[in-house]
Amino acid sequence: MNNLAAALNHPFLRQVPWQALAVPILVFMVLAMMILPLPPFLLDLLFTFNIAVALVVMMVAVYTKKPLEFAAFPVVLLLTTLMRLSLNVASTRAVLMDGHTGPAAAGHVIESFGHFVIGGNIAVGLIVFSILVVINFVVVTKGAGRIAEVAARFTLDAMPGKQMAIDADLNAGIINDAEARRRRTEIAQEAEFYGAMDGASKYVRGDAVAGILILFINLIGGVAIGTIWHGMGMADAANNYVLLSIGDGLVAMIPGLVISIAAGLIVSRVGKEDQDLGAQMAGQLFKAPRVLGITSAILGVLGVIPGMPWFVFLLFAAIAGYAAWWLAQRARREQAQAIAQPAAEVLPANEASWDDVQPVDVLGLEVGYRLIPLVDKSQDGELLKRIKALRKKFAQEIGFLPPPVHIRDNLDLKPSGYRVLLKGVAIGEGEAFNGMLLAINPGGVTQTVPGTATRDPAFGLPAIWIDPGTRDAAQVLGYTVVDCATVVATHINHLLLSHAGQLLGRQETQALLDHVGKSMPKLVDDLVPKLIPLATLQRVLANLLDEGVHIRDLRTIVETLADFGARTTDPNELTAHVRAALRATIAQSLFGTTKELAVIALDPELEKVLAQSLGGGGDTAIEPGLVDLIQRGAAAAAQRQEDMGLAPSLLVPDKLRVPLARLLKRAAPRLRVIGHAEVPETSTIRVATVLGGAA
Repeated sequence: MNNLAAALNHPFLRQVPWQALAVPILVFMVLAMMILPLPPFLLDLLFTFNIAVALVVMMVAVYTKKPLEFAAFPVVLLLTTLMRLSLNVASTRAVLMDGHTGPAAAGHVIESFGHFVIGGNIAVGLIVFSILVVINFVVVTKGAGRIAEVAARFTLDAMPGKQMAIDADLNAGIINDAEARRRRTEIAQEAEFYGAMDGASKYVRGDAVAGILILFINLIGGVAIGTIWHGMGMADAANNYVLLSIGDGLVAMIPGLVISIAAGLIVSRVGKEDQDLGAQMAGQLFKAPRVLGITSAILGVLGVIPGMPWFVFLLFAAIAGYAAWWLAQRARREQAQAIAQPAAEVLPANEASWDDVQPVDVLGLEVGYRLIPLVDKSQDGELLKRIKALRKKFAQEIGFLPPPVHIRDNLDLKPSGYRVLLKGVAIGEGEAFNGMLLAINPGGVTQTVPGTATRDPAFGLPAIWIDPGTRDAAQVLGYTVVDCATVVATHINHLLLSHAGQLLGRQETQALLDHVGKSMPKLVDDLVPKLIPLATLQRVLANLLDEGVHIRDLRTIVETLADFGARTTDPNELTAHVRAALRATIAQSLFGTTKELAVIALDPELEKVLAQSLGGGGDTAIEPGLVDLIQRGAAAAAQRQEDMGLAPSLLVPDKLRVPLARLLKRAAPRLRVIGHAEVPETSTIRVATVLGGAA
């Protein structure tokens, strides 16, 4: 005993929860019952335990609201079947070895069930037992197995459609990623459950067949052993062994029948997930008073027919009639209460609420119906892949993650049209023909190819929509040929780059700070909000992005703001300090790795006039005629720079950089205005063009 207590007190056993030991112990019991002889009292305990387990399983099946709540049922089915079969083996051993001693040889449970069914007549006992076998084997087990088989097949067939529905809800923004993962997991578990139930139903069917065989083995073998080995008379042997055989079969058959019913309830369950089986049946069977009223009338007619047992028919006719009257009265009361409710209680259901206010998507893409295949995930839409790739590329090149692009169809657009929206406002639109290719003329191509002439929506270059069969011919002539999805994706990428400053809101700025704070927590904590508020940081970053300066080097930006944040919180002044700190980055983005910067310079006289006019930092003091000359001259100078293969950049004094950049933004959008402080110390300046010299 001390050794056993020490073994049970082992640290490993103390750490293992009892639930983890339940299945191994049960399997060990099953094996022990098959091998070891069991006394009658222990057989009584195990048979009673078997009946109790079967009842528990059936009750769980009744009160389960959906099959996946009882996902362990296939395993439970296997274990209970093995337990019943092992009990049959143990009881068969007891019946054949000690059946000659009397009906209690295998325990009082088997004896009681045998007496209850036989009722003093062996023939009646055999017939009743046969009927129970037919009910379990032919009706319940076969039906449950067929339902499980069909449910498994239909569930597997429906999986692709359910997955597509989840993807559609996710793309539409109806559900989030976590809910989509939960639904996909539930679909997979449902398919696995019904597949397991299809196989597990064979356990119950095999158990019914084994029960029949064990009955005949006990019956024939017992009579033979009793008459040959123990010298019993045929009548005494038949009386003992038939009672024991039927009692043994019945003790195993009743739990098997209960488990079969539970399996049928689980796989045949159809209905709402918020109702158990009892509530569902009561709500649907007794929903209409008319049904009970007609039933009451029919039973009453049958009760008054001469020769019929009038009492029972009229009794149930009265019960059904009263139930119909009570349900009708309740329906009238509910209807009257609904009508009597004040209008103020009914109207709010249709009143406007804050749920009707939908936030505007930061980035949106609307497409015509012919472009839907490009953005349909179920059709492996190519544009979806391109948008994911360009968002990743944007984050790597610019320095922050842009908002997701919400895609929807718009029947008001042309069938092949699309529109890009920024905060609900269209910032670009175009037309792309699915299944065709766009041949873009990069310049210098004089010959044409058959197709529809157009312009590249991103850069405005002359282009032609051609058939795929003309691709090789167009490429030989020098055209750049791209597919429809690439055209739209390139346009979206160009719009994202040109509107990067508007895409960076405070939410994105905070997310960027959180990301950088993982590697530089002290630096970020010292800057925001101790020195400058989040809004000022967002404005500085947006100023940089508006002028084509990426913010990947956030370390330099944050350190510069930390240096000058104590002196000023003006976003424009802080932007100038940051640009000066990023001068090497700005120069490399414009001129590459060359040390000689070929720039456009202001004519000295024009520079003097502008310095006097823009002394206050505004542009209202410049004469309209001069503004027009400067804008036209800047556009022409930028074009000459591009024709020479040089970056269109205008070098001006620092105090003129901001007002001139604003003045020339629309006239020459590709022209970059840089100040003297933004020129790296290791670079030299070469004036390639002078702005205002001719004026």
